[in-house]
Amino acid sequence: MNPLSFIILTSKSYFSFMHKRTFLKSITLAGLGLPQLGKSSSSSLLIAPIHSAKIVAEDEKFWKSVRALYKIKPDYINLESGYYNMLPEETLEKYIGIIKDVNFHASFYMRTRQFKERAAQNQLIAQFLGGSEEEIVLTRNTTESLDLIISGYPWQSGDEAIYAEQDYGAMIDMFKQVAKRHGVVNKMVSVPNIPQSDEEIVSIYEKAITPKTKLMMICHIINITGQILPVKKICDMAHKYGVEVMVDGAHAVAQIQFNINELGCDYYGASLHKWLAVPLGVGVLYVKQEHQSKIWPLIGENESVQGINRLNHFGTNPVHTYLALQFAIDFHHKIGAANKEERLRFLQQYWTTKVISIPNIILNTPSESKRACAIANVGIKGLKPTHMAETLLKKYRIYTVAIDGAGVHGCRITPNVFTTLTELDQFVAALKEMAA
Repeated sequence: MNPLSFIILTSKSYFSFMHKRTFLKSITLAGLGLPQLGKSSSSSLLIAPIHSAKIVAEDEKFWKSVRALYKIKPDYINLESGYYNMLPEETLEKYIGIIKDVNFHASFYMRTRQFKERAAQNQLIAQFLGGSEEEIVLTRNTTESLDLIISGYPWQSGDEAIYAEQDYGAMIDMFKQVAKRHGVVNKMVSVPNIPQSDEEIVSIYEKAITPKTKLMMICHIINITGQILPVKKICDMAHKYGVEVMVDGAHAVAQIQFNINELGCDYYGASLHKWLAVPLGVGVLYVKQEHQSKIWPLIGENESVQGINRLNHFGTNPVHTYLALQFAIDFHHKIGAANKEERLRFLQQYWTTKVISIPNIILNTPSESKRACAIANVGIKGLKPTHMAETLLKKYRIYTVAIDGAGVHGCRITPNVFTTLTELDQFVAALKEMAA
């Protein structure tokens, strides 16, 4: 048999290849009484689990079967998965079923089942990230997670905070707010688009530290360029000075593989509606146990509530959205975390290597494989990013997002597991024409 032959996996046979941990999670969910909905009719997936992720990443037959699990809008080529990642149809169908189930039971559900079932989802994401349930809690998005830490930190007048101009605007705005409210001094650094080494990046943050520095914010993956920062090295350096580190992981969860405990950070926030493809409205917050008691909640909680749970009290929530997490994680494991990461990196390098030498093309993302995965940013000399994005959409029917600031001038390109090489070839051809 050809070593690249494929096996059609149905929902039944899939469990034969399923990772033991994922299977145990499914048992846990069933035991807690979570809704058991009908399987999607489009759940078959072509996969060869005996092959390495690098081989699977370039196997177009497999990825064609993945694409078939999505309902793709034909009006344009979607190269903007970085804001919100569309749900595959089977996840969407099950999510709709959850909405109907919660609606059917109404108040009875909210006063009885919701607490145990939400706790099960919290357990799932903690296992997924490799962390402890005592240190991880679900929120609504990255901004809520990290702004809660920034605003709830026990600041004193004269304390200093460090962040980069490439960080997300909502968190920078919150740092500016605590500067006005508490007299905090903010220090802004700039991360080079194409760094020479990890040490160069670590040094940039280290030089900004003083004896008054309390908290440092860094990106796990910079959202506007896709650059992966050496989080562990930065955390180790900062801790030598007694500085706590908060990580913006909005684009890291389910794009790259990592264990949250091994990063060494003090706080971590992420959105699960991006690369994990959970419905809009689910995020995650990690807080080291030793720091939990000193952070003020955004909304007051009963004093009897202790630990991480006191930080996610937001009143009545759309619990059905949280319950869809189980289906997104199942789909992620069905593809395979390693397969997915390698495919996303392969797609990015497929198009970037074709355009890097074209005159007038400017790549704002490192070419080293360890420094980027799915996301890359490309500009054209003399062309405003907004004009570039408009031209790509109107003339070439390719949807992207313009980035024009913080030393980055171009369009952010975020293909996904449903993106084809043919679509990327069309994008490359468009860039060549525009650059000429």
